[in-house]
Order: sequence, then structure tokens, then C-alpha cells
Amino acid sequence: MSPYQVLIVEDDFRVGQINEQFVQQIPGFEVIGVTHTGRDTLRLLRSHTPDLILLDVYIPDVTGMDLFWQIKEQQREVDIIMITASKEVHTVKETLQGGIFDYLIKPIKFERLKDTLQRFNQQKQLLEKEEVEQDDVDQILHQARIETATTSHSHNLPKGVDPMTLEKVKSVVHHRGVTAVEVGKKIGASRTTARRYLEYLVRVKKVKAELIYGDVGRPERRYFLL
Repeated sequence: MSPYQVLIVEDDFRVGQINEQFVQQIPGFEVIGVTHTGRDTLRLLRSHTPDLILLDVYIPDVTGMDLFWQIKEQQREVDIIMITASKEVHTVKETLQGGIFDYLIKPIKFERLKDTLQRFNQQKQLLEKEEVEQDDVDQILHQARIETATTSHSHNLPKGVDPMTLEKVKSVVHHRGVTAVEVGKKIGASRTTARRYLEYLVRVKKVKAELIYGDVGRPERRYFLL
């Protein structure tokens, strides 16, 4: 399968280079160009048809959202991810109405962009089917909200919950279930620490906990990935 072709539209040369490096690190995507003006962007689009455009709102020779709508008119099928410092609600609303794939506010983090591009890849694969089931449609329409909610949580973790340790805990929980003791051994932490992180994941509905009754002894609290 050929990689998805990405065009980056960014007036800041340094930020454009950083975004290009980010994209090139993600398997299945390649950057076909970085443009810095609306004029250069539209000229390139007359000879190339990218799969995806990473678009900034603030372009020096174009007013506001004009470039966004010109791109949509010229290449209706192209998907657009806004990567911009613009936090105005009317801009977000207008781009949502225009059918953007995602909206990332600068400065962006690599992991956030990676999540978005991986979701883009998954969605494209689902849409290559001749027919879709309800589960497929649900995944296409609702996965963006799930990803955004997960990312937002990482910025508002309670005291005593470290994001790196949390990711380690999440990586060892599976559908067959694990105990706090098992998690602690796998990540090199105490049972108490592992249980604190597991209970946090239960509260934010990423993991569920059940009491499993064995033949003898006390019931065992196991944690299952949702």
C-alpha cells in the first residue's frame, strides 16, 4: 500500500520543518511539500492531489479562512487537519462545519499528531470496504471524541499519578484481566502503587474491575481492559 501523501501549509519555516519531521516519523505517511503562502499552496494543488493537508489559519497572503474554503472548492476529497494557534470559537466552528478531520492547537505534541494520523489511517481502511456495519460507522464517527478525551485527561491527572507510569500500567492491562500484584511486577512497582493507578483507570472508565472468586481464600480483584 502506498503511503498517504501529506501537504503541510505553514507560514513559519521552523514550525513547518518540525511538523514535517513529525509526519515522516509516522509509518504510512510521506510529506510531498511544505508551502508557506496561499498562492504557493493553490499552485501546488493544481498539479498534486494529496490525501491530507495540515493547514494553519494564519497565512500571510490570505485572509482568515479563505484558503481553507479555496482548498475545499479546488479539491473536495482532500482531508484537512488544522494545526494552528487560533483558539477563536468561530474559527473552530467554521472548520468543523467545513468537514475538517481534526483541529490541533499549537504547540502540538508528537503523540497527539501520531494519534490523529493513525486514526486517519484506520478510517481510510474502513471506508475501503464495499459495505460497512454499524460498528464501523460508530468507530468512524466516535473515535475522534474518544482520542480527544483521552489526550485531555493526560493534562489533568490527579496528584500522585505520573503520566509515564500510567502509560506503563495501561500497556499491561488486557481483556483477560490482571491483578495489582501482576501489574506491579511487570512495571517494577509495588502492589499499592499499581492498585492506585488501576483504580484511577477504573474511575475514568478505561478499565473495569471485578471480584473473581476462586476455590479457596479471599476473592481476587482483577482489572480488565474496556
